[in-house]
Amino acid sequence: MIRSMTGFGSAEGDVGGSRVNVEVRTVNHRFFNPSVKLPSAFARWEAEVRESLRKHIARGHVTISAHIERPATEGAVVDEAKFAQHAAELLALRDRHGLGGEIDVATVLRMPDVIRMSGEETAEGTADELVAVVEAAARELTKMREAEGARLAAVLLERMAVIEEAVGRIAARAPERVIAQRDRLRENVKVLAEGVAVDEQRLAQEIAILADRLDVGEEIDRFRAHVAAFRDVLAPKGGDPVGKRLGFLLQEMLREANTTGSKANDTQIQRDVLLVKEELERIREQAENVE
Repeated sequence: MIRSMTGFGSAEGDVGGSRVNVEVRTVNHRFFNPSVKLPSAFARWEAEVRESLRKHIARGHVTISAHIERPATEGAVVDEAKFAQHAAELLALRDRHGLGGEIDVATVLRMPDVIRMSGEETAEGTADELVAVVEAAARELTKMREAEGARLAAVLLERMAVIEEAVGRIAARAPERVIAQRDRLRENVKVLAEGVAVDEQRLAQEIAILADRLDVGEEIDRFRAHVAAFRDVLAPKGGDPVGKRLGFLLQEMLREANTTGSKANDTQIQRDVLLVKEELERIREQAENVE
């Protein structure tokens, strides 16, 4: 089953004596690009958290945040040592530079690390406990990404069916177009010759050259092969990333469509080629969100 690169997952668990809530969000990105936001007590385990995420997410911009749920009895406390240090620094700066004014409490409280949550720096627990909560959130994320991926696959297959119909019309029209061009060439030669004998062998050679130049059979065959491969990639099976392969197949289909359009010289075929290219662009925009 394919996965969308957009999703959300959350989980709660115990890390030491603290209850921890973890949230994971993902959006599309060409590579695995994690942004980890942990409480200072857990910062030393960032590498373990990143490695855990990598097991569940192949690519995408990932934002993970963890919050420690504090009991109602806990709250903000003032680090008096930090308060005294910053107050002394501010007073020294004022006197050194001959500035006026008083250094009030509010100014010192706004300095870094003066106010913290009680117990923030002494949280207990292990990296394994935190990783267990992260992986639970990642599993919830995967469920959402797979559900969104299934919806994406349905949309992609629906648009591809429109393309296949257009390619079918091109394939049916192509032989008729060659015959029409052949007859037109014969008529033009007849008019230009004005009764002068025409070398039928040379005319047959020119008609063969024209038919070869107008033939889009190979392009149609390759296009259909790419469509079959595209459908095979979207078929439910392993959880390997498929987004880059879908992008490659779409690029190859666009190449064949462009070649067909350049050979067409036919209004009906050009109309269907334009439709195919429009649908390929719609599919490409959707496929960019596939992992």
